This record gives sequence, structure tokens and C-alpha cells, in this order.
Amino acid sequence: MLPILLALAFIVILFVVVLVGQPDEFAVSRRIKITAPAGSVYPHVNELRNWEAWNPWGKLDPNMKTTYDGPPGGVGASYAWSGNNKVGAGRNTITQTVPNELVRLKLEFQKPMVATNTAEFTFRMDSGQTTVTWTMFGKNSPAGKIFGLFMNCEKMCAKQFDKGLAEMKSVIEGAGKASVSN
Repeated sequence: MLPILLALAFIVILFVVVLVGQPDEFAVSRRIKITAPAGSVYPHVNELRNWEAWNPWGKLDPNMKTTYDGPPGGVGASYAWSGNNKVGAGRNTITQTVPNELVRLKLEFQKPMVATNTAEFTFRMDSGQTTVTWTMFGKNSPAGKIFGLFMNCEKMCAKQFDKGLAEMKSVIEGAGKASVSN
């Protein structure tokens, strides 16, 4: 009996040590270059209804319910979502904007876990292209640290950020080509 108790105690201590060793904060960031001026890219993020064209989580659950509150864009604009277990439920609210440079959002998850993080999009012009950077950062709660032991959240988010940015690029550059050919 004593060897079993010692083994269990060792496992618990090892688990606690690994958990304490997890970082207290996280950040996930991805970027893409879009052949368009920042003034053409910015509204695709700042006006939340425009997200429907490129938001990768909407593609994970075509039946996801989305409701909008506040102004259509800028500080105070928000949307809430509720969907399957791949998208969960939560609210995204714009908290700060700098036209053609920055959109910062308060991202509140309600399901599958409760968490509040910050997401931001930055727009930088360089040689006729806009570099769009999508970043999410926040604190790792104890539950988040445990979840992170079994799921690579950074890899999951980065994959979706890459998909969303690629879709945004396609929408914006495709719209530019369509208007040139008309």
C-alpha cells in the first residue's frame, strides 16, 4: 500500500511542478501582406459585420449564431457568438482604434472555458502592401494552464489566424481585381 501512496504522491507533485512551470501569460501572433492600402484593409476589421467574409471560426460552425451590439464599427462595436464545441460562445468588443493602424478588442470567452483576453490587429504600409498582424494575448489561468498541458492552444489559434488572414487577403485582393475588371 505504501509504494502505491508514494507513487501517487510523486505523480501529484510532478503534476504541480509541471503546472507551476507553465507561463503566466501567452501571446499568439500571425501576419500577412495584403496588396492594398491600409485604408482599404482597416474596414474589414473595424466594421465587425465584415468579419463574416473572413472569420475562420464562422467556417468551423456554419450554424453559429452571431448578434451585434453598438455601432457597426469602432469603439463600442461588439458581437456575441454561440456555436458548436469547436467555436464555443463569447463576446468580442472593440476597445480602441487608430484609423488604418490599429483595432484592439476585448475577447471574452464563455464556453468551453471562461477567459478574457485581448486581440489586436495592426496595419503597417510597406511598398504598396499592408502588413496585417493579428495577435491575441492574455493571462494563463490555472484552468488554462491545465488545458495547455493537453492541448496546444497556441498552435490551434495560430492555425486559425493563418486561415483567417489568408481569407481576408483573398477577399480584399479579389475585390480589387473585380473592380479593375469591371
